[in-house]
Amino acid sequence: MPLELFSHPFSSYCQKVLMALYENDTPFTARLLEQSEPGTYQEFLALSPFKKFPLLKDGDKIVAEATVIIEHLQVYHPGPVRFVPQDPAKALEARFMDRVFDNYVSTPQGAIVFNAIRPEANRDPYGVEQSRAALESAYAWLDRHMATREWAIGDQFTMADCSAAPALFYADWTHEIAPGFANLRAYRARLNARSSFARCIEEARTYRSYFPLGAPDRD
Repeated sequence: MPLELFSHPFSSYCQKVLMALYENDTPFTARLLEQSEPGTYQEFLALSPFKKFPLLKDGDKIVAEATVIIEHLQVYHPGPVRFVPQDPAKALEARFMDRVFDNYVSTPQGAIVFNAIRPEANRDPYGVEQSRAALESAYAWLDRHMATREWAIGDQFTMADCSAAPALFYADWTHEIAPGFANLRAYRARLNARSSFARCIEEARTYRSYFPLGAPDRD
């Protein structure tokens, strides 16, 4: 039975899973969560325990959370690209970096974006200031971390890079990665050029008007 992925092309967490699927040419059926597909959305609501996407349906298994979906693919649908290294120490590093990009890049980035779509009376300028400071701290740490690495944990592409690509893509749109963070900017460029994420970028291009801060005229 083919895999079914309930997702939207413009979502960073959906892109994270799409990258893993594209890296290994894993066959799947895309279930688009869009207003034009109301039946798909209702099916998704019936399946999703937290009403969050992406959501993977693998036969009778329902798998939520992007990181767990990638781990599920590694276990049940492995391919030539291994997202969690066999070496236990490297596996821990990949999982740690996955958490770094989700918690310390995507989370503050999302807070800034979600603030922008609130009614003006309910916006939180102080929260936005805190989120921008958190991104600056993450950028500085990641710039040092990437000084001697091609990918997040070294020379092996892992699920950490699947997390990093959309996180850094939208973070730079939201709070630009300054030129002084040359190592991090170069890493972002390598991720953007990787075929699996370049495909995600192109599939999402038509939805750029959705970005509430205004998508920059680049990438």
